[in-house]
Amino acid sequence: NPSDDLQETWGAVDDVVMGGVSESSIRLVNKAALFTGNVSTANSGGFVSVRTRNLPTPLNLAEYEGLELRVKGDGQRYKFILRNESKWDGIAYCYSFDTQKDQWMNVSIPFADLIPVFRAKTLKDAAPFNPSRICAIQLMLSKFEYDGALNPQFAPGSFVLQLETIKAYGGITKPQFIMISSAGVTRPGRPGINLEEEPPAVRMNDQLGGILTWKLRGEEAVRDSGVSYTIIRPCALTEEPGGQALVFAQGDNIRGKVSREDIAELCVQVIEQPKACNVTFEVKEASDGLRDWQTLFCDINTDSN
Repeated sequence: NPSDDLQETWGAVDDVVMGGVSESSIRLVNKAALFTGNVSTANSGGFVSVRTRNLPTPLNLAEYEGLELRVKGDGQRYKFILRNESKWDGIAYCYSFDTQKDQWMNVSIPFADLIPVFRAKTLKDAAPFNPSRICAIQLMLSKFEYDGALNPQFAPGSFVLQLETIKAYGGITKPQFIMISSAGVTRPGRPGINLEEEPPAVRMNDQLGGILTWKLRGEEAVRDSGVSYTIIRPCALTEEPGGQALVFAQGDNIRGKVSREDIAELCVQVIEQPKACNVTFEVKEASDGLRDWQTLFCDINTDSN
């Protein structure tokens, strides 16, 4: 149950820990986390929050500039909190953001703008936030901002904040989708092609139900999707052992063969290669080729679309 999984990770931390009577909860509703409840200023209270358990392994987002939230709120000002320490009551790094009532919005939170705070008091001498060690995440609604100042967008009573996503932004873009296509997809019907020199799939494209034509259509769908991608066009696939030197090319003109094992390894390597993002290329094995992945991608150009 997704709601049960959410509640295994997130739990309420409300002003009852200080004698207040506010209460909150978080659950999954329509593919968004719903942070809701009632906040009361009785008994010197006035805050509600939900917080993750300490992450089993601290999250390393050092390659990124910040986090972006996709939220729909109630017009109040909330706090997003990250922690570098595993201790429960340690320094919190906070960012306040206003919501628009009943409207979805994106909230960008630069790591450089996080304020070090301990129990709602700012710490001028604290170390800056360390994005390579995120131990816990928290959402809060409080009548206070920092250092005793009141939250100007706070109202006691019921509240609701929907959180659809939390994602990192500003990092090095890497492929999110890898497609294995085929060399030759642009050759059927190309003027000047000598079919006698082409592999069987090109010569027999029509007899094979337009297999290369449909693969090209698939490529176009991936390129138009908006998702970062790599499209690999292997030459004739073989069952031979991998570990061969390779040649990359663009323009869909090369012929040859390549091991399935080498294409599988290439797919793994592509995930960590920024130069492999939003590119389409052909690949074959060759005695004068390379096995250095970074060098292989150096001369590959990004797709023009």
